[in-house]
Amino acid sequence: MKGVSKWGGWPVLKDVGWNLGLLAFGSLLCGAAINGILIPHHFVSGGVTGLALVIHYLLPLFPVSLIYLVANMPLFIAGWFFISRRFFIYSIIGMFLFAGAVAVVDVDIPVRDKLLAALLAGIILGTGSGIILKSMGSAGGTDILSVILLQRFSVRLGTTVLAFNILVLATAATLFSLEDALYTLIYLYVSTKIVDLVVTGLSQRKAVFIISPWWQEISRGILEEIHRGVTIIRGQGGYSQQEQKILYTVVNFRELATLKQIVRRNDPAAFVVVTETTEVMGHRIGNQPHW
Repeated sequence: MKGVSKWGGWPVLKDVGWNLGLLAFGSLLCGAAINGILIPHHFVSGGVTGLALVIHYLLPLFPVSLIYLVANMPLFIAGWFFISRRFFIYSIIGMFLFAGAVAVVDVDIPVRDKLLAALLAGIILGTGSGIILKSMGSAGGTDILSVILLQRFSVRLGTTVLAFNILVLATAATLFSLEDALYTLIYLYVSTKIVDLVVTGLSQRKAVFIISPWWQEISRGILEEIHRGVTIIRGQGGYSQQEQKILYTVVNFRELATLKQIVRRNDPAAFVVVTETTEVMGHRIGNQPHW
C-alpha cells in the first residue's frame, strides 16, 4: 500500500493568511483614523487619500472609499511594470481592504483639541500604514510610488510620502483654511516618522568604524560575542604617519550596545564612528525590504 504523502501547502497558506491579516489590521487602523479624526476635524491627508478627502469635502456626494479606488488606477498601472507581481497582487487586495475599512469603520474618537487630534491621527494612521507595509503588499496610493523610489533610488519611505504630500497640503491650504492645512502638516510629519519606525524598527543597521591599537582583541570580541563579520582596513595616521588598522563592521540596533561594551573593555580610548545605513544587502545582516 502506497504511503499517503503529506500536503505541503500549509506554509503557503500561513504566509498568505499572515499577510492578509497585516493588510486587514492596518487598514482598520487607517479607517478608524480617517473616519474618527481626519473627517470630523476637516483635516486632509497625503497622497491619494488626501486627494480623495479633498474631493469628498468639495463633493460630499462621492464617498472617500470610491474616490480612493478610482484614483489608484494610474499608480497600479505603474506598479505593474516596476514592482514584483506578488507585491502587485497583494496591493490590489490591500487597496480593496483599505477602501472597505474606510467605508465600514465608523468610530468616534473623543479628541476635541485639534493639536492633540493631529498627533493622535499621525500615530494611528502611521502605525496602520506601517503595518500594511510590513506585509508583502500595500494599500495602493503613494505606497506604490514610495516602494518604486525605495527600490530604484534608496529613498526612504517616509521621505517620499512627506515630499509628495506637499502638493496636497498646498491644495488644501488654497481651497480650505491655512490653519487646517498646518494641523494636517503636523499629522503628516508624525505619521511619516511612525511609518519609518514600524517598517524599519529595530532592524535599522549601523555601520561602525573602530581605530584602536587593540584591534585584534576588539575584532575577536565582535566575532565571538556578536557573531558579526569584521573587515580590517589598512590605514595611516595623518599626523603620526604610523600604520593603523581600522575595523569596519555592520550591526543591528540591538547589537550596538554590546559592541560598545566590547570596545570599552579592550580600549576605552578607541576612536569609534557609528553611522546609520539606508539599507544593507548581504547574508544574515541584510535588511532590504521584502517587496
